[in-house]
Parts: sequence; structure tokens; C-alpha cells
Amino acid sequence: MAAELLLDTGAFVALVTPTEKQHAACVAFLQSWRGTVVTTEAVLTETLYLVGSRWSWQQSCLMFFLRGAFTLMPQTPSTLERITALMDKYQDVPMDFADATLVALGEELETNQIFTLDRDFSTYRLNNKTPFQIFP
Repeated sequence: MAAELLLDTGAFVALVTPTEKQHAACVAFLQSWRGTVVTTEAVLTETLYLVGSRWSWQQSCLMFFLRGAFTLMPQTPSTLERITALMDKYQDVPMDFADATLVALGEELETNQIFTLDRDFSTYRLNNKTPFQIFP
């Protein structure tokens, strides 16, 4: 079984926005993925904001969760402590909150596989040492 795949905002936006440059590549990758796809509320919120007010695109985002294709993982107080430490460590990048939630989630789930268009993930490390495997 494949490990969990972390879903980042840029890839999510490209999935639901046919006019995005990377739409076809993101759709093709997701169709080939055979494991679980997980993300955070911060990523969902960012995605809904970035797709704009077009309800059909927002609805597509939500339907991934309602149909069980993606799993939404909550943050705990201990996760928020780790997120704070990560944002402090990577403030020169800078690391935003959504990215920090994914790094912390990757550490919790022990997965370094991420579906992203954000090259900052080539800088981030899990538990300060393990690099991410970036898809597509």
C-alpha cells in the first residue's frame, strides 16, 4: 500500500481549475495515485479562497472530501506548537501557515510524499532531516 500523500494548495487549485496551466498534469497524477490523500483545513481554506467566488470550483473542492477521495486532518495543540517551531525555523523562506501544517502532518503520519507545485518543499525537511518527495 502507498503511504499517505500530502495535498498542497497549488496542486489542489490546479485540480479544480481547468484554466490553470498545470491542470492536466495534476489530474493525470491524481488519477494514477493509489494511496490515501490527506490535507489540512488551512490548505482547504487557502484553496477555496484562491479558486475565487465561482461556486462550481468551490463545490468541486468540497466534493473531494464529501466523496471520501481526500481526508481532512485536524490540528491539535501539540501540532500547533510544532507549526510555530517550523515557521520560526523557516522564517527566511518564509514558510506560511498552510505549508507548516503539511510539514507537521507529514511528520505525524511519517510520510514525505507531497502533491504540490510549491518548490519551497524542496527546502523543508521532516524532523529536520528527511526531504520531501515532490509530485507531480
